[in-house]
Amino acid sequence: MEYFCLMVSEIKIEEVFSQKWPIIDVRSPGEYDRGHIPNSINIPLFSNDERAQVGTIYKQQSKEAAIKKGYDFVEPNLDKFISQSSKVAPNGKVIIHCWRGGMRSRSFAKHLSNNGFSDVRVIVGGYKTFRNLVLDSLASPFHLKVIGGYTGSGKTHILYELKKQGNQIIDLEKLANHKGSAFGGIGLGKQSTVEQFENNLYGELNKLNLNEPVYIEDESQNIGKIKIPTQFFKQIRSAKLYFIEIPREERAKHLVTEYARCDKELLAESIQNISKRLGGLNTQESLKFLEDENYYEVALISLHYYDKYYLKGMNARKSENVIKIPLPSTNHHENALEIEKLQK
Repeated sequence: MEYFCLMVSEIKIEEVFSQKWPIIDVRSPGEYDRGHIPNSINIPLFSNDERAQVGTIYKQQSKEAAIKKGYDFVEPNLDKFISQSSKVAPNGKVIIHCWRGGMRSRSFAKHLSNNGFSDVRVIVGGYKTFRNLVLDSLASPFHLKVIGGYTGSGKTHILYELKKQGNQIIDLEKLANHKGSAFGGIGLGKQSTVEQFENNLYGELNKLNLNEPVYIEDESQNIGKIKIPTQFFKQIRSAKLYFIEIPREERAKHLVTEYARCDKELLAESIQNISKRLGGLNTQESLKFLEDENYYEVALISLHYYDKYYLKGMNARKSENVIKIPLPSTNHHENALEIEKLQK
């Protein structure tokens, strides 16, 4: 593998997704974990430690010394790079990128081209160009229709019922791997970085016809540890809000179906996390009801807090942008049909 810049075929970031070719990201695992192009495969040229060593030599010695050290790391893995890449792109057509479309991706691409791959292209500007595309795109205007409502209204279920009816949706909570409340991370595992959330959001929007409306759930700017990009969040807040109003008792029943199977210790921890907002007495009562597995009463107490929170958020919007929809139950199918009626 010749570890210097060579002429290879290039592809602009705007053309990458229409090609629908597999994408190999040759950056280090740490770089990839911070943020990557959705569905790309990481075949790192260097490990995290090796990349750090090469960078140090570059700064403290010279570019030539860094290239030599990089080649020492790469040479033992040449055959592995071919076998791994063959699994990713069995037809020999593949797109490669590194941080800026420079030495790493071009050397890797040349190695594949010299070893039987029929069409290998490097993204001009690399991952950095993709990130610029993401941030610019998320600041663009979208035709959003926002589904709001108090906690326990089943807004996410309604989104998917609307999708079944042929509407376009974006599920922010799925992308964030969090349901957006103190209880929202239970059982869902680790969240991605904010950078990767933005990348994934762009990836989902890129699949849609953005000349048509997109339904989305009302959220605060933070979903767990994820922060919705400010320009996109402002569009959510300024869009038409379809605010469904379902009796608290019905919503409490829905929450029981969502959370009663969760680990009691995790539920107790979540209650403690909002204890200052619930108040000491409500917190104690919630924990006692939880110990007794009276999940319905736990849900009712929690809803007193969350209802105030959502009401405050709704009142902060322009009244002409809020359409209130009283509904008797959390029948998601029927509720989605009621929302669709308002579009006709």
